[in-house]
Amino acid sequence: MEDKRDGVAGRYDCGRPCRSVHFTGIFGSGMSALAQYLRFQGIAVSGSDRLLGSDDTASMRGMLEGLGCIIAGQDGSGVNAGTDVVCVSTAIEESNPDIAAARALGIPVVHRSDLLAAIIASKRTIAVAGTSGKSTVTAMIFEFLTACGQSPSLISGAPLRRLERQGLIGNAFSGGSDLLVVEADESDGTLVKYFPEYTVVLNVSKDHKEIDEIKALFEQLLSQSKWTAVNADDPVLATMPATATFGRSNSASWRPDDERLSTTSVTLSRNGVEYRLPLPGLHNLENLRAALCVCEHLGCGGPALAGAVRDFEGAARRFAVTRTAQDVYVVDDFAHNPAKIAAVVGAARGLSDRIIAVYQPHGFGPTRFLKDEYIVTFRTAFHQNDSLYLLPIYYAGGTAQRDISSEDIIEGLGTVPFNARAVKDRDELLTMLKADAGPGDCVLVMGARDPSLSSLVGKVAGLFGKEPGQEK
Repeated sequence: MEDKRDGVAGRYDCGRPCRSVHFTGIFGSGMSALAQYLRFQGIAVSGSDRLLGSDDTASMRGMLEGLGCIIAGQDGSGVNAGTDVVCVSTAIEESNPDIAAARALGIPVVHRSDLLAAIIASKRTIAVAGTSGKSTVTAMIFEFLTACGQSPSLISGAPLRRLERQGLIGNAFSGGSDLLVVEADESDGTLVKYFPEYTVVLNVSKDHKEIDEIKALFEQLLSQSKWTAVNADDPVLATMPATATFGRSNSASWRPDDERLSTTSVTLSRNGVEYRLPLPGLHNLENLRAALCVCEHLGCGGPALAGAVRDFEGAARRFAVTRTAQDVYVVDDFAHNPAKIAAVVGAARGLSDRIIAVYQPHGFGPTRFLKDEYIVTFRTAFHQNDSLYLLPIYYAGGTAQRDISSEDIIEGLGTVPFNARAVKDRDELLTMLKADAGPGDCVLVMGARDPSLSSLVGKVAGLFGKEPGQEK
């Protein structure tokens, strides 16, 4: 399917022109981004999702349909003779009715990574990889390049608040140049299919896979890219060959002259230019270094770049702060592995001395894999008088072995100086938060993938007198 209108056509051997793609699980963050991107290029898109009837996905459905996507039930009915390709993610099992319908009709079934690889090959692509910070750095590079007049496109794992304000879903955009910024996810190992022009790798920690496995994936991605940048401050990445390195380390080829932290922002100075980012935390200084390193290489700089950093609005559910009428801070964050949780708790210390954390583990397999790391992180990150509430593990469907629970993690903590409990449901959680939190405290809600978490955050803020327009 070769056609200059989309740059993707001709990349699959469909045996016919490929002008219609069906996405199974279209409401997922990665799948919805691809679906939007193809619609922006004039490709016909249909899709299904197991959460079709959920109130939490109603907005997503309406916006996709507004772009011209046809949404069907996940019963195979959305796949028909007019469908050229069915696109699935790793989360979709072979028994899914959409796949059965495609097989019966002889329609190719492709993995989302194959579709993204084709898009990456059609553009001058900047791939952002790393076990933490990918969505934020992807958003930064996209916004900074846009502000500097370079008109990039975007395929991200999280909505950008700036694009949401423009009435878009926010995790995809079609720009006017041949530049494309993509988030390269390592969780299922498929990023080795990508051959981007530029790759930046942020960090490595155990998440979905062991560190050695993740390191090998990143090394291959770097070897398949023309220009590369890695974090010189990360001990695993520091040994990898790269075109450029960024960080505070003396070995870094891109280094800041000065850095400062405040409760609501971070500031970096370089070559006489001050860059103030309106996000707190050491991890956001690391994110900013990576984004600036890439954008400077692509010709950005001076007042335009400094202004873009100052005006950065961030990605959805990345340290979104609401200050309530009762002076309780409520922070919504996507953190879902031990390294991210530690970073976000550290940033929240700038808002309050007392942290009341809520975490919903996602998936039985990932929770089992990271159980020991969760326990170590919780023991270290939380202090006396803090509270930690674990919700039941989020189950996204399928044949997962449910042989671990949040109670197992709490039991594994043993005796700790902070309050740690596994709650049976959200009603019990809200009752406990109402009794536990007071003026000056920070309630930090963390978790991934579950689209109802945003609704939960709203209910938490409502306990303490949230009013419209209070989110900062």
